[in-house]
Amino acid sequence: MSRLNIPRELTVAWLRENYGSNRLTPEQVIEEIIHRAREDEALNIWITPPAMEWIKPYLDRLQTMDASLPLWGVPFAIKDNIDLAGTPTTAGCTEYAYLPAENAAVVERLLAAGAIPVGKTNLDQFATGLVGTRSPYGETHNALQGDWISGGSSSGSAVAVARGHAAFALGTDTAGSGRVPAALNRLVGYKPSLGAWPTKGVVPACASLDCVTVFAHNAEDAWTVDDQARGHEQSDPWSRSIPRLQAKLPNKLYLPLKPLGFYGPLAAEYSKAWDNAVERIKALPIPIEYIDYELFAQAAALLYDGPWVAERWASVGAFVEEHPGVTFPVTEQILRSGASGKHDAASVFKAMHQLQELRMNSDELMQGAVLVMPTCGGTWTRAQVASDPIATNSDMGRYTNHCNLLDLCAVAIPAGDAAPEMPFGITLFALSENEHLVQGAAALFLGAELPQKEAATSDKMMVAVCGLHMRGYPLEKQMLAFGSRFVREMHTAAKYQLVKLPTVPAKPGLLKKQDGGRSIELEVWEMPIASFGAFAALIPAPLGIGKVELADGSEVSGFICEGYAEADAEDITAYGGWRHIR
Repeated sequence: MSRLNIPRELTVAWLRENYGSNRLTPEQVIEEIIHRAREDEALNIWITPPAMEWIKPYLDRLQTMDASLPLWGVPFAIKDNIDLAGTPTTAGCTEYAYLPAENAAVVERLLAAGAIPVGKTNLDQFATGLVGTRSPYGETHNALQGDWISGGSSSGSAVAVARGHAAFALGTDTAGSGRVPAALNRLVGYKPSLGAWPTKGVVPACASLDCVTVFAHNAEDAWTVDDQARGHEQSDPWSRSIPRLQAKLPNKLYLPLKPLGFYGPLAAEYSKAWDNAVERIKALPIPIEYIDYELFAQAAALLYDGPWVAERWASVGAFVEEHPGVTFPVTEQILRSGASGKHDAASVFKAMHQLQELRMNSDELMQGAVLVMPTCGGTWTRAQVASDPIATNSDMGRYTNHCNLLDLCAVAIPAGDAAPEMPFGITLFALSENEHLVQGAAALFLGAELPQKEAATSDKMMVAVCGLHMRGYPLEKQMLAFGSRFVREMHTAAKYQLVKLPTVPAKPGLLKKQDGGRSIELEVWEMPIASFGAFAALIPAPLGIGKVELADGSEVSGFICEGYAEADAEDITAYGGWRHIR
């Protein structure tokens, strides 16, 4: 396929359509991404750039996976403070780097859904910054205007998507890092409720506030990723079970009562872009109310003026002390402010009590509502940030810093341009667990059809199990916990070998054979598609999910085993199924 036929705006729907029609293969997409990354090397997008030698095992793995998986063959980028097994995690600091043995929980879920990791992206060091210039790996350039900032700290993730290096990318968000880069690069940036996506395997900034986020070209892709990433992670102390409800329009939209302040060399253009966005909002069929933004401004001020900066120091302070002169200078200055002695135990509790009152007021105000604000009140050139790194960065968080402190969910969406090729965006905020309200409001603003839950026959999938997940076995409770329902007992086609793996406890492995084999008993369960990614992420090698051919000739997703495991396993095919093993 010609390079010209692969668009810069890679989307899940486009990829799935072209894969399904055999007009495109994942290998061709990856080859084009590698070419683009080389062309864009000067933009400082990547820390571990796309390269076929390490991506190929993920491509090969697709051959054993069900091609109908929600993210099968979809390339994604990973912010380099999120673990990808076998690839260094640097958090933007070479001396800090370590080699993780396991994937971050959210990465594992996306891999289980068929997604392909293509690289680790640049970031403001230790995820401390909103500008994208605080990295020893170079300043990440804006995807549209190279002299301007990309936004941060998830700078490389946003620019990778905007430049067509990935269909979506993972970022993190503590103060706005998953939203500011979206606005500056004409993307959607989605930040779920605190704890809705696990943060296990993420280098903490402020562990009590950190979220993993996603950048995409459209909201539909963000929700698709959310379906796979969302769900409680038992080993993550910050994880919560927060299902996303059916998309719904909010009862009302809030706009700020008083005029907002704008900043930077395009302040006037940003002000006009906001006025245009407000006119679009007022035309929507949702009641509008004007509120005093002061409540949210007070919460925002607590993030860096309060003791939460000490939480950043608690995360990486020991490293900074043990490695003098290594940390990026402005980053170290900010981190060390958390060790200044200003925030003693009493000040911590005072701030916590103040925040609790602000949360109470926010919770009361925001019931059934969505707050609309500019994502950014302006932007800066990279040179301007270099000449005044603290004040310019502070401005970028003016309308973002309150979000996680008040336990809100948010989605940043494009809202036209402030100037030619200078995107402007707005953010929709709602209470924790109200993602469905920002989803509905975003669809309406963007002129998309309001997302609806599909009929029961299409929002669930059939999953075949042949061992410990069957009824009466220890992992049946896992099937039930993911909302699954037993459908019926069945048999595979007469093409399978069943082996007993040398694990503790012992478990079966189902291998499809070119020759020989027999029919194996199994169970078919119905599982919500939204639960599948989290479920599949729990499956240990050499087991995985692929297509299982049934005796009636149909195929369903189900447990399969990689061929190499046969060498050390006991052949139990003759028993005809796991229930007959004694």
